[in-house]
Amino acid sequence: MSSHDSINKILLVALSLCLVCSIIVSTAAVVLKPAQEANKSLDKKRNILEAAGMLDESRGVEEQFAQVATRVVDLRTGKYVDDVDAASYDQRKAAKDPGQSEALTSEQDIAKIARRENYAVVYLVQSEGGELEKIILPIHGYGLWSTLYGFMALEADGNTIAGLGFYEHGETPGLGGEVDNPRWKALWPGKEVYKGDDVTIALVKGSVDPANANANWQIDGLSGATLTARGVTNLVQFWLGENGFEPFLKNLKTGDV
Repeated sequence: MSSHDSINKILLVALSLCLVCSIIVSTAAVVLKPAQEANKSLDKKRNILEAAGMLDESRGVEEQFAQVATRVVDLRTGKYVDDVDAASYDQRKAAKDPGQSEALTSEQDIAKIARRENYAVVYLVQSEGGELEKIILPIHGYGLWSTLYGFMALEADGNTIAGLGFYEHGETPGLGGEVDNPRWKALWPGKEVYKGDDVTIALVKGSVDPANANANWQIDGLSGATLTARGVTNLVQFWLGENGFEPFLKNLKTGDV
């Protein structure tokens, strides 16, 4: 056998192996995709329940999520829309699409997100009798190193905080990463967002002084993570403000949604 024939056979075997491997990988991706999507959906529901302080590890996530109604809100009007499918709507993708989002001015963009999507998915916790108990809103904004993604939960009054949780970020462990610390997250429930018509809730440097007149609108800062703390304040104030969910919360209070 000539060296030329040997090289051709080696190339043929290598090509065949590449083809077989690519088929296996492609098949695995297709087969596993439904399971991956199901796990992604389950994880999202878990994060929503956890942010609202409703997660019970002894019960199934789907069972607990049954009391949560999912709706799509037009952030420009603060009203529900029925022609956008909440299950398939991708908020992150929409925020990058000029046709599905609006550019923010530097004055508006305190959360450093550049664009705000036109529609947002909100989650409403209802009692067995159908009464509203909690409102859970998706929030995001830039910290020190990354964009933080999370959920803010409010009581039915649309003002009292029920909980806050971030499910994705790249902040420094032990510093800005303390946004994941259960003790810090436990400081949020019971605090208020609005003082009059202003979004007043904010992180402070150090610890909140209970004697301070604004203590009910303040959260302990993150030690050694000034920029992350500032980012959290800004993103919360943005999403609870006039360019975020404030119009929706006002409409919800009056029943005009």
